[in-house]
Amino acid sequence: MNIKQAKEHIRNSVRLYLKRDEYGEYRIPVVRQRPIFLLGSPGIGKTAIMEQIAQELGIALVSYSMTHHTRQSALGLPFITHKNYKGLEFDISEYTMSEIIASIYEVMEQSGIEEGILFLDEINCVSETLAPSMLQFLQYKVFGRHKVPDGWVIVTAGNPPEYNKSVREFDVVTMDRMKLVEVEADYATWKEYALRQGIHNAVTTYLDMKKNDFYRVETTVGGKSYVTARGWEDLSATMLLCEEEGLAVDETLVAQYLHNDRIVKEFTAYYELYNKYKKDYKVEEILAGTNSAQVVERARIAKFDERLSLLGMLLDRLESEMKENLERSDYLTDLMRLLKIIRTLCEKDAEKGVEEQIAEQIQNREKLLASMANAGTLSAEDRRRHRAVIRFLETAARKLRAGSYDEAAAFALIREDFDAEVAGMKEENGRIQARLHNLFAFSEVAFMDGNEVLVLVTELTVNAYSARFIGLYGSADYQRHNEDLMLHERQDDIMKEIEALEL
Repeated sequence: MNIKQAKEHIRNSVRLYLKRDEYGEYRIPVVRQRPIFLLGSPGIGKTAIMEQIAQELGIALVSYSMTHHTRQSALGLPFITHKNYKGLEFDISEYTMSEIIASIYEVMEQSGIEEGILFLDEINCVSETLAPSMLQFLQYKVFGRHKVPDGWVIVTAGNPPEYNKSVREFDVVTMDRMKLVEVEADYATWKEYALRQGIHNAVTTYLDMKKNDFYRVETTVGGKSYVTARGWEDLSATMLLCEEEGLAVDETLVAQYLHNDRIVKEFTAYYELYNKYKKDYKVEEILAGTNSAQVVERARIAKFDERLSLLGMLLDRLESEMKENLERSDYLTDLMRLLKIIRTLCEKDAEKGVEEQIAEQIQNREKLLASMANAGTLSAEDRRRHRAVIRFLETAARKLRAGSYDEAAAFALIREDFDAEVAGMKEENGRIQARLHNLFAFSEVAFMDGNEVLVLVTELTVNAYSARFIGLYGSADYQRHNEDLMLHERQDDIMKEIEALEL
């Protein structure tokens, strides 16, 4: 299965394991909660999906790589303790708590979240001294003398033997105690993730044309040659920062992330061409609707690869703006809900003023942020939204301290600032809708009935942000082209049915 299917399977398994009966007991006893073993090639996003699952289920996450652990750190260190049994005194060996188990209790204490996922990566690469203890752990959730707290689901991951010389193949007894989930690299699934994460557009447009370069592991005369999803994502992050700082992205840099000579050369050459297209076509002018006839003509006679790169640049710019607009809308929705709570609290408790209530809500929001961060469930989007709410409240508190306001005047001042932010969001929303129309207008003239229009509609549909933006605010251009494409597909289906009847 691909990584998206694996994520859904693991998420459902975790939900079932944490399901309780009317007495608060887990429906599946802990001893029957088989650890999940996620087996797949390196760098395909196994760790990333665990973070996403924890965020979506609102539970904590503790991650460890087992290659870093010795028997002592995993099981605890021995110490001598004195015991008395029926009048007889003995010195016996005890063990300190496992570092892994202790970290779970620390997360529970810091976050206040009692349930979570213990994710152990490279589980099949444990040291020889630790290997015998793994069977006990996988069956009974015990490290040394200490048990994993109830409510914590164990998910493990590892690479197949062909990717790692340190891999120990589990025997039948061990495998019979786990749920095996095998996952393979899949570009179409990774691209959905890439669009959400803001992966550099040059990476996705290159891979759209050369999907086989997404994931490659080969043995050559010079040794191992490999390109992974992790490599592309890390390269993307570096490229974005290099562009901010005006630094060159050359073969030397690319080769630090992609370990395949051919792909390094071809991607570096494509990136140079990509930047040339960006400069020649003047993307901003196309989206603003002020592009020249020469730009339209160049796009019309360009080869498909060049057209695809241009379309990718246009979509990247527009979808980034849609993402920011939607995040701003979510922040304002969250803020409006909180301001209503503050007003209600002020009405119930006349002794506390507006400024004091705001200070309490800022403190509560800071605690929530810290709790989510400690639990490993704080996404980048959630962090930005909470920070934006806190910033608005802090600004409001400073304004109130600078003047003398009664409760009605204080809320009028806050409402004025809130309305200004809403108006700004709506103004930006209208600007983006106009730019989307300009993109369709340019595509219709430059690409006419080519496959590029199909690509445009498809990309707007599969991208989570553009799909949500259009769903909320509409787009007559998108709707018209989408209906045309659906009709065309239906006609193709009818023709296939007629051919099958051999009339």
